[in-house]
Amino acid sequence: MTSASRTAPLPPWLASQQSALLRQRGHAWLLQGPAGLGQWELGLALVRAWLCESAGAATEGACGQCPSCHAIAVHAHADLLVLMPEVRLLALGWPLPEKAQAEIDDKKRKPSKEIRVDALRQAVEFCQRTSARGRGKAVLVYPAEDMNAIAANTLLKTLEEPAGSVRFVLATEAAHQLLPTIRSRCLAHTMVWPQPLAAQTWLESQGLSAADAQLALRAMGGSPQQALALARAPQGLQLAQDFAQWVRAGDMAALGSLAPQELLGWLQKLCHDLMCLAQGAAPRYFLPAHLPPAPRLAVLLRWSQALNQEMRVAEHPFQPALTVQALVVQARSVLHSKN
Repeated sequence: MTSASRTAPLPPWLASQQSALLRQRGHAWLLQGPAGLGQWELGLALVRAWLCESAGAATEGACGQCPSCHAIAVHAHADLLVLMPEVRLLALGWPLPEKAQAEIDDKKRKPSKEIRVDALRQAVEFCQRTSARGRGKAVLVYPAEDMNAIAANTLLKTLEEPAGSVRFVLATEAAHQLLPTIRSRCLAHTMVWPQPLAAQTWLESQGLSAADAQLALRAMGGSPQQALALARAPQGLQLAQDFAQWVRAGDMAALGSLAPQELLGWLQKLCHDLMCLAQGAAPRYFLPAHLPPAPRLAVLLRWSQALNQEMRVAEHPFQPALTVQALVVQARSVLHSKN
């Protein structure tokens, strides 16, 4: 998800989903699916279409040219409320509520990594106000799983009995973490995985070579948005190609810059692919030529359990550098274990 996504044309597989959703009625949509399938982009496209002032927007999508579309593009539409963790809002250039911005500016607290109750109370007030531009109002919540139970319950009443012409999009990468009562108040849409050829064609249209597009798509499990982010990251494609070699060699110069969570994600992919090889199946994330010989399955199963345990606490490591070093030492030991 990038700030450019607010105005960029939708990829074909998202455009077709937008068309289908615009043809259906409902005041609240829940866009659900794994990360990297475009929940944020599709959600923003829907609210842009709902608020667009052009004649065909209700079925064809936002025009991108009218005053409403321009207001959304500069994050200043009076009838659109975007609810995200403050760290995401700041990263994408969306404004924070005045009180929250003042508290952060005065260093009274850090930007929140969850959607705060205060933001949901602001949403309740927003829903009760009259539309400023006469096209109704829209609330976009992403990622919806970042609401805690108190915040979600604050939103629930408004979802049950929306005031006036308010419409909602809740976009999530972990629908199972939402309150059942929240899910039951929304029309659910499961995000569609793009076909590999369509995803590769789109990546090539973004400037990637065919080989790089294939490598990035494979490393990201078929998610085109995550593949593009990987390809644009410093050493991202080299990471997809050489990660197993770096781990086997204990190359901290190459691996030391990774955050514990990021390293764990790559180690879990490596472990998954080695378990596939150990059972005679094809790997998913890495090319076979980029993988070392697979250790015994029992060793890999123990390693997988250890990685899962580490992932539960990886967001707040006590000493990140030492955590990364310990994970690399552990992984290297597994890869060098005798078959």
